[in-house]
Amino acid sequence: MERKTIYNPDSKESLNDRRIFGGNSDGMINFTKMKYQWALNLWDTMEANTWFPKEVQMTGDAKDYKFLTEPEKRMYDLVLSQLIFMDSLQTNNLMDNINPYITAPEINACLSRQSYEEANHSKSYAVMVESISDNTDQIYDMWKNDVKLREKNNYIAAVYKNLSGEITDEKIVLALFANQILEGLYFYAGFAAMYALGKSGKMLGSSQMIRFIQRDEVTHLLLFQNMINSVRKERPELFTAELEETVRGMFRKAVELESSWGSYITQGQILGFTDGIIKQYIQYLADKRLDAVGYKPEYNVKHPIPWVDGYASFNDQRTNFFEGNVVNYSKGSI
Repeated sequence: MERKTIYNPDSKESLNDRRIFGGNSDGMINFTKMKYQWALNLWDTMEANTWFPKEVQMTGDAKDYKFLTEPEKRMYDLVLSQLIFMDSLQTNNLMDNINPYITAPEINACLSRQSYEEANHSKSYAVMVESISDNTDQIYDMWKNDVKLREKNNYIAAVYKNLSGEITDEKIVLALFANQILEGLYFYAGFAAMYALGKSGKMLGSSQMIRFIQRDEVTHLLLFQNMINSVRKERPELFTAELEETVRGMFRKAVELESSWGSYITQGQILGFTDGIIKQYIQYLADKRLDAVGYKPEYNVKHPIPWVDGYASFNDQRTNFFEGNVVNYSKGSI
């Protein structure tokens, strides 16, 4: 499959002929004529959710960090390093490996917006690191030097590398699932760990920052889930039993890695978390992601820590959930 043609004035493709990939669009982003209404809805939500990292108050975190226990400091640093890697990877992955093959202009727009948001998350982590550390390189280089984190990152990077090279329809579909897994599983042990600190009254600015980041990630997750479901309607022949087994294998591996990572960062030293709880939480999320794209659950488990959802949700609140301060960001709904 070739990369999409950016300038294509001779295209005769109608809206009904438009495809997620493999189409022949003229390349113009016309927000008045879109086939995929869900993409326009997501664009409006992403736009309404605009926020700026430097406006999140972090002065309290600079004080709190000094009084964290050693296990809490270790967890905080490792989570930050992992998140830095993930969003750096995704900023480039979207533009280099995904968007060039998507032939629906409205989805190209959403992917471009997502790439901006991933870079904005990287800026958020910089604000967090600078607020608590005199040696920023120490945290930024953890993803290279920590063996467990390097192992996880190597696997994720290898998945993307394997889906590049000579591009086929099947590879694109698997890449959509890989991105669904990235946005819907690989961040969540770290997010929950940050909320655990906020729940105990510590690092409230960091917890608030993670709330904004996670709200963005939910729209990114919905973007890829909608793409998968739209492709299923357009190209049902691609969704074979073999594809489903491959996808389930990807989910099982992701659950294994993220559960192991959650246990590694908490080491049984963080209140409210055990290895069993972390694993069940990731399994629960995997089942939700599978259900969202038309597959039966793999694990059939209940949500073991529902309080996390309360911390992550805005519910149109106009105040900082943790500190009661007024928040001036628009609260888009999903």
